[in-house]
Amino acid sequence: MLVNPIAGIGGPAGLKGSDGVDVQNESMRRGAVSRASHRMRDALRHLAGAENVRIISGPGPMGMVSCDDAGIDARSLDLTIDDETGPEDTRRVARRLLEAHVDLLLFAGGDGTARDVLDVIPTGFPVIGIPAGVKMHSGVFAISPNAAGELLGTIVSGQAVSVTEAEVRDIDEDSFRSGEVKTRFYGVMSVPDDLRYVQQVKTGGREDDALVAIEIAASFVESLEADVTYLLGSGSTVLAIKGALGFHGTLLGVDVFRNGNVLAMDVSEPELASFLLKPCAIVVSFIGGQGHVFGRGNQQFSAEVIDAVGLENIHIVGSKRKLATLDRRPLLIDTGDVSLDRRLSGLRQIITGYEDAVFYRVSDRVAVAPER
Repeated sequence: MLVNPIAGIGGPAGLKGSDGVDVQNESMRRGAVSRASHRMRDALRHLAGAENVRIISGPGPMGMVSCDDAGIDARSLDLTIDDETGPEDTRRVARRLLEAHVDLLLFAGGDGTARDVLDVIPTGFPVIGIPAGVKMHSGVFAISPNAAGELLGTIVSGQAVSVTEAEVRDIDEDSFRSGEVKTRFYGVMSVPDDLRYVQQVKTGGREDDALVAIEIAASFVESLEADVTYLLGSGSTVLAIKGALGFHGTLLGVDVFRNGNVLAMDVSEPELASFLLKPCAIVVSFIGGQGHVFGRGNQQFSAEVIDAVGLENIHIVGSKRKLATLDRRPLLIDTGDVSLDRRLSGLRQIITGYEDAVFYRVSDRVAVAPER
């Protein structure tokens, strides 16, 4: 197992990625902290007490810190790493783990980390990614740390688990910060073939989503309440709402609106805190194909922010076509707070058009679609 200790640090800071020393330094200046180590810890706790497993870990913050926090016995690689780690450190640790003849590679990071692992591992070698980055368009990640842990428990217990090939994709972060999504295919890795635990590759769609977004926006604007601060999330559907409110919003960031005025644009998680003293509502969409509502690309909506706003003040928007891409799998929650994820789970109203809404299941874990 290995951890990319700076993975996801740019998410809460509102920087839409963590690649590059300048971005990482700016994230830390804004008070952001990577949660990769904690997310690995949450997965490893599912192995507590397991006897028929041997864990070999990256040193210090690249793995052993997570093992110690989880109370898991592990052997650390004899490697020296700098305080500031980078892609070559990930590749170096991955190579050494392969040389130690491990059967499976567990890593915590984002799409960039997946690319680094892909550079090293041989074709067909099984991996499980623990989602700890900002974007995570790749299909090699579990839907949450706890899902990864449950999957590990299944494997360690000796149950047969099929494997399949999943895509590794990454986004051009500079284009992403400019409001343009450009993903690139880098290759495939072998992952457990279990839709209950492993996320799907993000998909885009075509049905006249632009027209549906306009209808959703018109319906939502008519329902606005006075003196409520609206925290408007990312994505094209919510962008249409921002346009209907009369401003050119941030496509891939969080904007703040109240009583006809834009209060702030492209805010970070710490900046959101200053607005939480008054009544607030969160407006979010979900990722087509994957189904994530929270925890993918919108880490500004941390567990603390969501709790402060209140679960009853969350509005989810998206087209019926986009829901159909889930093939009846539930929408997903991965805030990093297991208790909050469970409270968010259940049937929730999704605004799908003008004065049109459906109830759809939200879950902290995937259930396989029923037989047709």
